[in-house]
Amino acid sequence: MAVETTATRNLPLAKAINESLRRALEADPKVIVMGEDVGKLGGVFRVTDGLQKDFGESRVIDTPLAESGIVGTAIGLALRGYRPVVEIQFDGFVFPAYDQIVTQLAKMHARSLGKVKLPVVVRIPYGGGIGAVEHHSESPEALFAHVAGLKIVSPSNASDAYWMLQQAIQSDDPVIYFEPKRRYWEKAEVNTEAIPDPLHKARVAREGTDLTLAAYGPMVKLCHEAAAAAAEEGKSLEVLDLRSVSPLDFDAIQASVEKTRRLVVVHEAPVFFGSGAEIAARITERCFYHLEAPVLRVGGYHSPYPPARLEEAYLPDLDRVLDAVDRALAY
Repeated sequence: MAVETTATRNLPLAKAINESLRRALEADPKVIVMGEDVGKLGGVFRVTDGLQKDFGESRVIDTPLAESGIVGTAIGLALRGYRPVVEIQFDGFVFPAYDQIVTQLAKMHARSLGKVKLPVVVRIPYGGGIGAVEHHSESPEALFAHVAGLKIVSPSNASDAYWMLQQAIQSDDPVIYFEPKRRYWEKAEVNTEAIPDPLHKARVAREGTDLTLAAYGPMVKLCHEAAAAAAEEGKSLEVLDLRSVSPLDFDAIQASVEKTRRLVVVHEAPVFFGSGAEIAARITERCFYHLEAPVLRVGGYHSPYPPARLEEAYLPDLDRVLDAVDRALAY
């Protein structure tokens, strides 16, 4: 059994984010955390629990229920030299702030010919699997990935949650940091003195030879489960944790596909016009003579997110992933 040290702890993903925010607040007085109920309540998922108590109301700010105002204020603070970390309480609440994010936050650097930097992190708990009501289970990452000037990332485990947030806060570019809320309570080893991977570099999470499963955020665990199930039938699946949606690490995907010759992309968001479509198109161009099957995609349906009682039928599950694997291997 591994011995837990001060630098290495077994943390839930939500606690890893809390520890990362704490470290950033301690390291830089210009870092500010702001959002609805992030202070006294500690966030609806308790991700910011204890931060206002320890750093004060001027560093951890409870804002009005006004997402456009929250992001707009963060832009102003960033222009004055601060590094705001904004929490959007739920994924479906980000749309009132969409105008500020895509017309101001994403474009200010280009508009100023590189003179103005906007080091703003927008944290968004996203995805389904928690039995929530309407507007609380969206996966809007492709909407933001389409906008030049934004970096889009999503950790799948506590270690990445800790380090990717550190890197996002230190970035001079705006970062949309999607947190897989259904994985908030899953634990992993977090070494706070490690040397992290580059923010936008994909990682081979499980080696395989017959087919590549590429995913990010909440679906990486499902892909591990699919790879384990396939192994019982003698199939060797590689699991690639993309970690970043924009930019995408196409070199890592290509390297994996050149080895396995088959690719299935898995995400919670709808398949139609989803991030998997861009991956499929690019990898078909790059790996046309290596592929032995078309790139397949597994994701949500092209419909509004359903009521909680139906979400298990909407979300990708083990059977849907394994069905895509079987179809790819049948070519």
